[in-house]
Amino acid sequence: MLISIVVPCYNEQAVLEHFHRRLDHHLATAPDTYEVLFVDDGSTDSTLEVLRRLAEQDARVRYLSLSRNFGKEAAMLAGLRGAAGDAVVLMDADLQHPPELLTRMVDLHRQGYDQVLARRTRAGDGALRTITARLYYRLVNRFMDVEIVDGVGDFRLLSRRAADAVVSLTESNRFSKGLFAWIGYPSATFTYDNAVREHGTSKWGLSGLVDYGVNGVISFNTRPLRAALHLGLTLVLGAVLYALWIGVCVLVRGVDTPGYATLLTAVTALSGVHMVMIAVVGEYVGRIFHEVKRRPHYFLKETHASTAAHPGPAVLSPPAPAPKAVR
Repeated sequence: MLISIVVPCYNEQAVLEHFHRRLDHHLATAPDTYEVLFVDDGSTDSTLEVLRRLAEQDARVRYLSLSRNFGKEAAMLAGLRGAAGDAVVLMDADLQHPPELLTRMVDLHRQGYDQVLARRTRAGDGALRTITARLYYRLVNRFMDVEIVDGVGDFRLLSRRAADAVVSLTESNRFSKGLFAWIGYPSATFTYDNAVREHGTSKWGLSGLVDYGVNGVISFNTRPLRAALHLGLTLVLGAVLYALWIGVCVLVRGVDTPGYATLLTAVTALSGVHMVMIAVVGEYVGRIFHEVKRRPHYFLKETHASTAAHPGPAVLSPPAPAPKAVR
């Protein structure tokens, strides 16, 4: 069985050779045939030069280099399109996804599972990060149409049919965790100890994590829109009750002039609610805007064999026109 290992990388020159040595050490005793497909997501350091050298030294290594930084989601899609294996493993180059777990993944795949998920523990994470992560997963699982498991990331094995199913989903705003859960198929999960990055620095900042989290909530449901409707109805009910209360106070105590504090508080609160509602609607409209343009997810700049055709369309073809009626 041919196993494709897809490794998205962005500015990982410091760890790539160490990652390859450790991976090669493990694959030397593996019973299956492996190929390693690196996807350079428009790195600005010497990542591409390292990949060229690795491809020359190891016949199992291939690489794709994108024309610019399109993001990890696009890099994973490019890798899935280019993978030729009977099964595809997605893993990071920073060694937080231990190569030693590949054998366990393949063994579970042989038992009939289309998806094998590696769930990391949170040992070593700070208390604040652990609490916020757990709260986030509880929130998204309350709103999303699919279930996202805490600790399960991109480190997973996909069968050929599962990988083809993910590739067939051509949406522009991709949230792979949700896509993997949405396609279904039998899956197995095992837990491994959290590993620290050995070289380099993380490319995920606070703003990037927040944007990624919002994308996950918005991409798989319309409940925020329904929540905005419920909030609006609640405010209307509150306004009616407040008006009735003012009327009762006038009847009981006579005419009373409300103070400016109440008015300013109400105006400020309603203005904030309106802005939140507009922002929620704008998020969905923005996604529609990106989807209808049907832009490609990425462009290739270079491959391990630049004259070879990229296995899989990089540009989405427009829908065929409807046939005209013949009179």
